[in-house]
Amino acid sequence: MKKISEFIWPVIGLAAVVVSGYFLYQELKTTSLAAIWAAILAIPPHRIVLAAFSTLVAYAALAWYDRIALLHLGVRHISWQFVSLCSFTTYALSHNIGASVFSGALVRYRAYTAKGLTAAQVAVLVALCSFTFFLGTVLLGGFTLVVDPNLLSRLDGKLPGFLTDPKAALIVGIGMLGFVGLYVIGSILRLRPLHIRAFKLEYPRPGIMARQLLAAPLELLGAAGIIYFALPDAMNPGFIPVLAIFLASFSVALASHAPGGLGVFEIVFITAMHITDEAQKDAIIAAVIIFRIFYFWIPALISVIVVIAFERSRLAAAIGTAAQGQKATPVPEPPVTIPGLDAHELERELKQKAV
Repeated sequence: MKKISEFIWPVIGLAAVVVSGYFLYQELKTTSLAAIWAAILAIPPHRIVLAAFSTLVAYAALAWYDRIALLHLGVRHISWQFVSLCSFTTYALSHNIGASVFSGALVRYRAYTAKGLTAAQVAVLVALCSFTFFLGTVLLGGFTLVVDPNLLSRLDGKLPGFLTDPKAALIVGIGMLGFVGLYVIGSILRLRPLHIRAFKLEYPRPGIMARQLLAAPLELLGAAGIIYFALPDAMNPGFIPVLAIFLASFSVALASHAPGGLGVFEIVFITAMHITDEAQKDAIIAAVIIFRIFYFWIPALISVIVVIAFERSRLAAAIGTAAQGQKATPVPEPPVTIPGLDAHELERELKQKAV
């Protein structure tokens, strides 16, 4: 029998798409497709190239997420090429399907079990990658609020007044950086796990922690760079504001469980950009479309090809292995200690959902 949560989250995601779609329609009903297309064509070619390069940086960092998790598990026999393809396919699909941890977990399960990993190891890998992303978001979010506490004033009138106050924003930013600092100290000093209600924070080895603090911000900086380079100079507020708006928009889109954050990301980003005329609105929409094309749609098309090719090769390998009686490569047992998520619960979910 399926859990109620398996029905609730898709319903919430659908509701988020409908509600955000309505507000987005109200925001864009005076905008024409011709004007948006003209704004896209007005983006200089060198900025399109920089946006494409930012996409490569983002997905390279995402591949590093998987590599870090494998190092935490003590698994070193899987090549960088395989890890990169698996990570790219996982995130390309999960970005478009939705925010659930499991939207990309099954891809990893199929790929890494073919390399000899157990369901428990895949569960640890999924959880550690999820926490690495969360850690990067908290780190960069805290940094932007400390550097410019006035950033939340862009949402004045959209959020309660105490949230848009610069002093409150500074306190929130310091608190976010303090959380990251606690994680660093806990890892270095090998402290006991921190329990906050149902949340359990395990501290990995310092080497793993240091890699997390490099990989996660790098991925988010690359993703935010796509929109930054697609915006015209005349209305570009600078990289720090764009990064802060991107982090807020992407976080809300993930929390909404809407497939690909469709509509949710756009409405938050457009609202926070403080549009004053139609020309600015067209340029922002054009930048968001470029972001969707590079970060969502092109990777999704490529990932489908990769999945088909992988499944064909796996079928051929299975036939060959059965014929020759070969055994899978042994791998070490995983340290089932991960920050924030229950590896055993993930393992059970993976086994239930795997085909």
